[in-house]
Amino acid sequence: MEASWRQVAGGRGRARGRATAAPSSGNGLHLRGAGGGREKGSVGAVGPGPSPRGAATPAAAGSSAGRSPAGSEALQTSVACELMSQRKFEEIKKANQAAAKKLVEEHFSSSSEEEGDEDFEGKQGKIVANTFTTYTTQTDGDMRELERTKQYVHEAFQAGAMTCLICIASVKRNQAVWSCSGCFCIFHMPCIQKWAKDSQFLVSSPLTDDDFGKRDYPWPCPKCRFEYKRSDTPSRYYCYCGKVEDPPLDPWLVPHSCGHICEREFKPPCGHKCLLLCHPGPCPPCPKMVTTTCYCKKAKPIPRRCSAKEWSCQLPCGRKLLCGQHKCESPCHAGNCPPCPRVSRQKCVCGKQAAERSCASPLWHCDQVCGKTLPCGHHTCEQVCHVGACGQCPRSGKRFCPCQKSKFSLPCTEDVPTCGDSCDKVLECGIHRCSQRCHRGPCETCRQEVEKQCRCGKHTKRMPCHKPYLCETKCVKMRDCQKHQCRRKCCPGNCPPCDQNCGRTLGCRNHKCPSVCHRGSCYPCPETVDVKCNCGSTKVTVPCGRERTTRPPKCKEQCSRPPTCHHTSQEKHRCHFGSCPPCHQPCQKVLEKCGHLCPAPCHDQALIKQTGRHQPTGPWEQPSEPAFIQTALPCPPCQVPIPTECLGKHEVSPLPCHTVGPYSCKRVCGRTLDCQNHTCMKECHKVTEIDAFIGKNKAGPECLQCEEGCSKSRPLGCPHPCVLPCHPGKCPPCVQMLRIKCHCKITSLYVECRKITTADIDEKNLLSCCKNQCPKELPCGHRCKEMCHPGECPFNCNQKVKLRCPCKRIKKELQCNKVRENQISIECDTTCKEMKRKASEIKEAEAKAALEEEKRRQQAELEAFENRLKGRRKKSRKRDEVAVELTLWQKYKYSLLPACALVVLVFAWYIARDVA
Repeated sequence: MEASWRQVAGGRGRARGRATAAPSSGNGLHLRGAGGGREKGSVGAVGPGPSPRGAATPAAAGSSAGRSPAGSEALQTSVACELMSQRKFEEIKKANQAAAKKLVEEHFSSSSEEEGDEDFEGKQGKIVANTFTTYTTQTDGDMRELERTKQYVHEAFQAGAMTCLICIASVKRNQAVWSCSGCFCIFHMPCIQKWAKDSQFLVSSPLTDDDFGKRDYPWPCPKCRFEYKRSDTPSRYYCYCGKVEDPPLDPWLVPHSCGHICEREFKPPCGHKCLLLCHPGPCPPCPKMVTTTCYCKKAKPIPRRCSAKEWSCQLPCGRKLLCGQHKCESPCHAGNCPPCPRVSRQKCVCGKQAAERSCASPLWHCDQVCGKTLPCGHHTCEQVCHVGACGQCPRSGKRFCPCQKSKFSLPCTEDVPTCGDSCDKVLECGIHRCSQRCHRGPCETCRQEVEKQCRCGKHTKRMPCHKPYLCETKCVKMRDCQKHQCRRKCCPGNCPPCDQNCGRTLGCRNHKCPSVCHRGSCYPCPETVDVKCNCGSTKVTVPCGRERTTRPPKCKEQCSRPPTCHHTSQEKHRCHFGSCPPCHQPCQKVLEKCGHLCPAPCHDQALIKQTGRHQPTGPWEQPSEPAFIQTALPCPPCQVPIPTECLGKHEVSPLPCHTVGPYSCKRVCGRTLDCQNHTCMKECHKVTEIDAFIGKNKAGPECLQCEEGCSKSRPLGCPHPCVLPCHPGKCPPCVQMLRIKCHCKITSLYVECRKITTADIDEKNLLSCCKNQCPKELPCGHRCKEMCHPGECPFNCNQKVKLRCPCKRIKKELQCNKVRENQISIECDTTCKEMKRKASEIKEAEAKAALEEEKRRQQAELEAFENRLKGRRKKSRKRDEVAVELTLWQKYKYSLLPACALVVLVFAWYIARDVA
């Protein structure tokens, strides 16, 4: 049963693992994993079969290489195979490391793979909610304006929400992106660059070579169709606010954000800048507080949000309307006042009629002709109800004939006659002129026959000039879609745009393009799809086409499936796809042997590794993944703790129910033996207690017998062991002789051990005395006069010593202890002082003579130098001779020195005699 439970535990941990090694075959190859790579350092034979027992090893081949060419070739082949194996192993190792690194980068960079909705609904959801709540906590914040910004920030964190509409793929954290300034939709940088390039090429392709490059053709946003110039084509990756190029990846910031304050101008501009950190989507309404008054300027200024600084006090406006008679009765409002709603009786412009009309439109025209007589007196004004004077008669003054060639001055009552000249006006064809004489009315149609060319320029025909000529040839040029022909009769070359539907399958693979047939890529699919959880109560809206790669949302509802084990209800867990997780509730079945409830986790559906499967025949066969089957296991052994006492009654330990019985705690027995000094050193064992009143610490017949010597502590100073075996009570006194040194450390004395250990300090000093004089030296250098004693010698030296004065002339004998205590000192007398004075005078005289000698020498050198500078002739030039007068010391120094030495010797002898 225990083996089966270990098998279950191993099966759960290795259910998704892989084989670590395949059995080694005779060819010596050791395979690791499913890839079949060779294990490092395990280089075997190259042959396909097992090596014969008598085959030579590589070492043997190397040793016999000098004797046979075959052995040398075998060694070279072995080394080459080993190098090849090592190289292959390194290549596989590098490939595996690169794959692992790529997997880690994708795992970290993905914005939708590992970020669950639970985390967003937790701390991140609260942070976003608190951030936007502060915009509406004071004075009429508008939540509707914040919804768009909140939606973009929400999508930046939400799993699978950031999708590039061009490639229908997720936008990851570490990918360069571009955000539209119109709809704020996010696209991959390579996708939007390709889109802009293709759009500009398609717009400029129908042009001729002369027109190409002269105009700046725009390109549209794939979602909102907002047009950008050619210079606005993105070439670098910036954050949302546009401050930082290539913003670094930071898991604590919004993806693709630099983390700095946005500082973009609000729209409409108000003079303030956005205070949020760099964020996707439009900036929220301005949250600054400003003091402003109402529209009509009647109320007092109050502090309000800058985004809602325009407000109405709801009082009547009171401004004068355009009619000039009434005042505006509408509540305080923005802009101009509405037209006056009242009605009054007003005359028309000419004043002939009056009617009830709106006060807001006082000027109106009736339908009657003016009819006033003109200044000529013959005609009347034919204008309909007008303002001001009627003007001059239109027939007065000089007038032209119908062909505009002749001018006549006639009264207004007479008509202008024709001039008789040819009309010569350009006809409707724009080529020929009218050949009739000057006439009234329009000219006739041009009837001349001309050679006309059709509109497409392929055919000609002679026909009347006023008739158009269209041939029956159909245009075969391709329309701007580059898919369909024009097929219009006699097309002049400006083929109209294609009017057929595109019908191509969009990137979502679900819908077709509804636009008119066009060139280039179709616009992204505008539809959205709901991806639902298993129960359908939770959904997430994604762009069409992303439903195949978007993970279903994590549902917060509980799973409602019935349990598959013996429990009446399963553990509470959330809605999910696939089978329910294994039941971890306690089994709670009643065990047969002891009657306790099984506390182990439910094991009705345990995974058991399938044994006895097909074994691979060799290392070339790929090992298969281990198979696991679900089966019900019996309950494990009862683990309920039962208090049980050990054999030696040292402890009471809780043992599992299935192992209850007499046991040894593995401690030392510890019961006191008969010697009363040692304890039993056996491992915990059963003890038969003879007398229950003695106690549990008394040794029994099963305990050990003490066979050691006495180990009790000896008296202080006794180095001898007890002569008795281990015994109870005190040890007998020690009678052995102990060898000790006397106080002066010269003589060895023999004393009984018990005497020395029981004696006090005075007795020990007396036993250690050798009765001889102390050989130690006093600090003064003399020997101690006391008998052998402990401690320091007393300082009472009475030996005679000689003492001299400072000049060493006077000498006396005194006691050593008085001299050491500086009680007596000898001073110099007058004779000593007189000798010191004479010696000092001699030294001063010698110093003075040496100084004068130095001055004379320097003077002589100076005079010699001056003589050399006078420029004497070279022939008569001689060495300057300086007459130097000798001093007394220089003259008589050889005779004075012996005399001085004799005086010093006499003086020294005199001093020595006085001292003695």
